Amino acid sequence: MSKKLSIKLKRSYIGRPEKHRRVVMGLGLKKIDQVVIRLDTPEIRGMVNKVSHMLEVEEVK
Repeated sequence: MSKKLSIKLKRSYIGRPEKHRRVVMGLGLKKIDQVVIRLDTPEIRGMVNKVSHMLEVEEVK
């Protein structure tokens, strides 16, 4: 069974650089406090690391 990540948008992406906005939207997040579940892959980890200051991440089993 693969690991999953619970990713929650905690801060708005208004006023952030365009690259940060695209990363957040690429993760599937649109609203503050929205939560998405994604597989724990190197690609997703890289996206999370890029905008970690705006997210809250937990591992889900």
